Amino acid sequence: MASQDDEVYALTDKGNANLNTAGTTLSAAELQVLVLVDGQSTVAQIAAMARNVPPAKVREILRKFFADRLITTATEPSSDGLESGFFSIAVPAGFFSSLGKEASAEADHGVSTLKQKGYFVRIAQRPAAAREVKEGEQITILVVDDDQDLLKLLRTYMKMEGFTVRTAEKRDDIVAALRQPPKPDLVLLDVQLPDANGFDVLVKMRQHPFMKTIPIVMLTAEATREAVIRGLQGGADGYVTKPFEPDMVVAAVKAVLGLAPLSASGDKK
Repeated sequence: MASQDDEVYALTDKGNANLNTAGTTLSAAELQVLVLVDGQSTVAQIAAMARNVPPAKVREILRKFFADRLITTATEPSSDGLESGFFSIAVPAGFFSSLGKEASAEADHGVSTLKQKGYFVRIAQRPAAAREVKEGEQITILVVDDDQDLLKLLRTYMKMEGFTVRTAEKRDDIVAALRQPPKPDLVLLDVQLPDANGFDVLVKMRQHPFMKTIPIVMLTAEATREAVIRGLQGGADGYVTKPFEPDMVVAAVKAVLGLAPLSASGDKK
């Protein structure tokens, strides 16, 4: 089937189910395109937004997705009886270029789509190799949020999993918590902080020689595609929009750390 530039695609339940596994076999370029499939943007608009993937490659990937039934035309039913769920996908940092004033008409349309509210995701990048936790090893999680109730809740759930937990609410707290040995194994980072922007914290950590490899999962009420893409572009290893269930955050943490995921029943391992 030839992919027409004005065709609009949407994810099928099978496509979501493919992203619901512990890992993914999709390439970096394929993942870039898949994130931009929204049921509203045309092939030409997706090609304009995924600027570091050649347009011909974008069309090739979409044809492959269609043949594999990961996507369907937006006018066709998207459900194939499979349930959608937790996304565990690997999205390399920096693959989305800036969509500024110089953007084409296709990209301008895409920006409007990205800014729409109500885009809820549970994205977590699983590393290539599983992590072996040695006897006596303590995994440290830094939770950055100014919501006291949420901090207490996440601290409780993380401690139940055997993690050591630090918390921070403001800029100085974050700096102190990052300097405190041992270095955190993972950071759960809110976007809206009293005296800082989580996206700026993310970028600064990715630029720091000793902090750039720490996995970061954004936990935020910034529920737009534009905000999600900004986090992924900045180098986030995961992006979870609020509201969320604590067990789902635990699953995201385990996925990003390469640990055993929660069982289907939700039991902790």
